[in-house]
Amino acid sequence: MHSIPPKPDRPPDRFASGRAACAPVARGSRGFAWWYLLVALVAVPALATLAGLLGLSLAALLANDRLPSLEAVTDYRPKIPLRVYTADGVLIGEFGEERRSFVRIQDVPPVMKNAILAAEDARFFEHGGVDPVGIARAALSNVFSGGRDQGASTITMQVARNFFLSSEKTYTRKIYEILLALRIEESLGKDEILELYLNQIFLGKRAYGFASASQVYFGKPLSSLSAAEAAMLAGLPKAPSLYNPLVNPKRATERQRYILGRMLEAGFLTQAAYEQALAEKLRFSAPSNNPKLSAPYVAELARQLAYEMFSEDIYTAGLNVYTTVLSADQRAANAAVRAGVLDYDRRYGYRGPEGFVELPADAADAEERIEDAVERARDVDDFLGAVVLAAGPKSVKVSRGDGHVIEIRDAGLKFAAAALGDRLPAERRLRRGSLVRIVDAGNGGWQITQLPEVQAALVAANTADGSIRALVGGFDFNRNKFNRVTQAWRQPGSAFKPFVYSAALEKSVMTSTLVNDAPFTLDASRTGGQAWEPKNYDGRFEGPMTMRRGLVKSKNLVSVRILDSIGPRYAQDYVTRFGFDRSRHPAYLTMALGAGSVTPWQMVGGYSVFANGGYRVSPYIVARITDSQGRLLALAQPGRAGDPALRTIDERNAFIMSTMLRDVVRTGTATRARALKRSDIAGKTGTTNDSHDAWFAGYQPEIAAVTWVGFDQPRKLGDRETGGGLALPIWMSYMAHALGTVPEQGLSPPPGVANINGEWYYSETTPGQGTRSIGVPEPEPDPGSGPDATYLPSWLRPTPAMPHDPGI
Repeated sequence: MHSIPPKPDRPPDRFASGRAACAPVARGSRGFAWWYLLVALVAVPALATLAGLLGLSLAALLANDRLPSLEAVTDYRPKIPLRVYTADGVLIGEFGEERRSFVRIQDVPPVMKNAILAAEDARFFEHGGVDPVGIARAALSNVFSGGRDQGASTITMQVARNFFLSSEKTYTRKIYEILLALRIEESLGKDEILELYLNQIFLGKRAYGFASASQVYFGKPLSSLSAAEAAMLAGLPKAPSLYNPLVNPKRATERQRYILGRMLEAGFLTQAAYEQALAEKLRFSAPSNNPKLSAPYVAELARQLAYEMFSEDIYTAGLNVYTTVLSADQRAANAAVRAGVLDYDRRYGYRGPEGFVELPADAADAEERIEDAVERARDVDDFLGAVVLAAGPKSVKVSRGDGHVIEIRDAGLKFAAAALGDRLPAERRLRRGSLVRIVDAGNGGWQITQLPEVQAALVAANTADGSIRALVGGFDFNRNKFNRVTQAWRQPGSAFKPFVYSAALEKSVMTSTLVNDAPFTLDASRTGGQAWEPKNYDGRFEGPMTMRRGLVKSKNLVSVRILDSIGPRYAQDYVTRFGFDRSRHPAYLTMALGAGSVTPWQMVGGYSVFANGGYRVSPYIVARITDSQGRLLALAQPGRAGDPALRTIDERNAFIMSTMLRDVVRTGTATRARALKRSDIAGKTGTTNDSHDAWFAGYQPEIAAVTWVGFDQPRKLGDRETGGGLALPIWMSYMAHALGTVPEQGLSPPPGVANINGEWYYSETTPGQGTRSIGVPEPEPDPGSGPDATYLPSWLRPTPAMPHDPGI
């Protein structure tokens, strides 16, 4: 039998079987093991941390040698776009990939600074570029979130990243970011760093820097921002697309409220100001790339000149181009051209829809096709693209692809009424799928309209120095950037006759010279082409009349005979005095009717010679160019009327021509301009053969302006369309504004002219000395009137109110 062993003093070791071959361990030895384990638990992390720090230090030393130069921040040159302004400082154009307006730190309002600090780096003025507290907070957040969501970037670190690094989230990039931040803090002061941040950071909508963002989102300068607005902008750097108030208003507002709370905590806002900011309803600027004033043709001319001078640098160097254009004049010119073009277009009726879109039965698919069609059509100002959903004689329903149906009725269908019947072919009829243009008629109503095909141009200049006051190169710059003021070479028609008449005055032809308005035929050798029988616009011939009356009534036969008498080659040379190209005006008799080629730019310069007393001043549109700091880089130095070196025609010639051109307005083809109720307006209408071009060129002594109407691909404007009916109303609309505060000016006769029986002559070319007649037998002198009396019979003498016929 086995005896039962005595009860042990302690419980048996559960692991004894596993240690059967081991010698017993003393209690003291077991206590030493626990102490060793404790040391190991502390030492291993410490050693790992030390190794990590050593590794980081080594990496930092290696990275430090590879850091880029800080010249980009120490010598900061922000990419600021080229900006074009009117003479009175209104923005009309901006060219460059980045919208940026550089602002000095002292010009940033405290509310904007405080909002940025509260949002991005509240301890900015306390740390040395890297914030240990922020790093610890971010590290804990990343540990618990299991990711790398918190970057702990200070404003200085963000500056380092924006200038030198990518935005990828890696530890290597973070090391470089920290090292660069430390170096930046050593090189720049806090205000300088904050200034860099304020101007460099991307804030969405092509806006770089807070000054630009303030204009883009709120349409106001930084100095006008409220706390609520500043907080909204301060929320953008975190994620410009995510917190864009125009795209994601809910998220943007949440971010704004968080920043306002931070501003309250930091003492940047009082409780009352905080509550007021929370309650403020923000008003955002309409999302648009358009400048404050529409003058795209002017801006493009300025850009071209700046590019010629400074090449590609213009798009980033922050140049400012100040044009000679006046903002009020430009607005008047825009309105005049638009009204003239639309008036002509509506007279000739609705041409039908622009295109057709096949709309499927499925509503979602149809909506997608509508959106694509409207996007391709592109809105032109307030002419909006839309697709017809249903069309009937009394109602048309259209959509712009936003799910909203617009119903057009009554007056809104009047212009397009003819396209609602069944008699027209399908391509001209309004039906489901038709692509049309609509405009807001006000009071919630809409109208169906169309984009005009005809084009128009206007240019106005100061006659004293040629500075351009307004320029419109076409109806819509976005559809067609072709500038019809400077690039369109067109026949001037009768608007060119004054230059031929001016040449005739230098060849002893007098305003009282009789010229036969009778038909005749010219052979091909005298026309440069084929045999030609010139005709008057109205088809009537009135026999002998004075040169003055021939110009007033725009008689073609009179002009041709005058040119024939002085010689086309002489006239060809003479017109170059006004700035016209000799090669574009062949020395043939057709020159008398404006068969050569001119631009409106040349025409306004030519008519300025008559207006300013005989001086040729070259039109120009850029007054000066400055850099981003306002330092002058280029300055226009135009010639001025009165400089003897610029005299191009006799002062007496300019005076007599002005008396005749005033008569064109008083009793001739431009009598419609008398509605302006001014006696100092002069000018000439012009209509080319088959009415392809309609002109009016005219002036008051201080301002000359030229208007043109026509199709880019020349075609007939209409059977009875003339310069007096098309171009003159545009000219009048503009000049009514431009001359609003300009007092009337009379004509002062210069030395060397004589007035005989109400007619003006050169002193050395009076009746009996100058050319008595062209193409008619010389009349007998008026008996008993003396040697200096006019030789005109009483029935041909000019009267104060000479009758006139409508003409070109």
